[in-house]
Amino acid sequence: MRQLRVLMALVIAGLFFSIAGVLVALSGYQFVAGIVAGTEIATALLKTVSTAVVALATFELAIGITREYRADAADGNIFANVRRTATRFISVVCIALILEALIMVIKYSQLELAGNLPYPVAIIAGASVLLVALGVFLNLTRADSEKPARRLESAPFREAASSRLYRCGLTGGSEARPYIVRSKV
Repeated sequence: MRQLRVLMALVIAGLFFSIAGVLVALSGYQFVAGIVAGTEIATALLKTVSTAVVALATFELAIGITREYRADAADGNIFANVRRTATRFISVVCIALILEALIMVIKYSQLELAGNLPYPVAIIAGASVLLVALGVFLNLTRADSEKPARRLESAPFREAASSRLYRCGLTGGSEARPYIVRSKV
């Protein structure tokens, strides 16, 4: 069952990687087609950046899926992995939303459509709410993502740790005592 889950995740991630590649090619095509058609460089760049940002968000989603469901996913704390993946993806989505809203503002100002400005303002407000929600999520899951400290109880392990720490100058004596091991999450 685990292998099927990993296989499906890789297929879906491959699909998103492919879509991101097509979007990057499309953004290049939009830029070249805009220049050849004689449109303004700013307009061609706005379309290119808009498509490239969506490609970046799609690429980040594929990377998140790949990291979350890879075969050796048992390499750490699941809460820390989810926090890291969610933070990266939501950050990219927020950047994409804000850039898209700024592109809309520029486009509406060029076309003198000031009546449409509430739409990009709403997008920016939505991205702000999303960032605040991410901050709340990170704050609420901080304790769950930190691996609990564990004591080194076995005598051979405790003695080996003590001798290594003594050689490094971290302890003052040679007595074997339990040390706290903390993860770097």
